[in-house]
Amino acid sequence: MSERPGSRPLLLLDVDGPLNPFATRFSWLPRGYTTHLIKPPSLVARYAPAPAETVRPYRVRLRAAHGELLRALPYELVWATAWAHEANEFIGPVLGLPRLPVIEWPGDAGPELDGLLWKTRHIVAWADGRPFAWVDDAIGERERRFVAAHHEGPALLHHVSPRKGLRKADFTALAHWAADRAAAQR
Repeated sequence: MSERPGSRPLLLLDVDGPLNPFATRFSWLPRGYTTHLIKPPSLVARYAPAPAETVRPYRVRLRAAHGELLRALPYELVWATAWAHEANEFIGPVLGLPRLPVIEWPGDAGPELDGLLWKTRHIVAWADGRPFAWVDDAIGERERRFVAAHHEGPALLHHVSPRKGLRKADFTALAHWAADRAAAQR
C-alpha cells in the first residue's frame, strides 16, 4: 500500500555540512567520500565579468551511499540549501537522488538582524505546519526556539558537524523521529 502524498514528514537537506563535510582537513577524507570539483553557474555569475575558465570550482566531498540511506528514510526529501536548484543538477546525481523539491530563498537572503540563521523563517513558512526534520550544520538554540514558537507541527532540528557530515547516528536519529511521528498519528 502506498502512502498518500503529504503523509510523510519532510526532510529538509542542507548540502554544505551534512552532505559535504567542508570543514574536514584537506589531507583527510572520511571513508566513502569522493572529492568533486564543481563550478555551478551561480559561482561563475558571482565573479562576472571574469571569464568562466578563471573561476576556481568548489571542492565538494560527497558520499554516494548517502543517497540510498536518505531514500530509505520515511520522509519526503527537500533541498534546503544555498545551492537551491543547483543541488538537483550537481549534488543529487552524485548521490543517486531524483530531482527534489527546493525551498527557494529570497534574493536578499542574508544574516538576520536578531542573529537567527537566514534560512529559518523561510523554512517555517515553506513547511506551513507540516512535520519536518531539518539537517544543517548551522542550527543552534536560537533556531530551535524560533521554530518551537512559530511552527504549528512537530519539527526536529538536527545539527550535523561540518567536519564529519551525516553519520550512522544521524540516520538513526532521523529514522526514530519519523517512527515516533508515525506512531503518534495512529
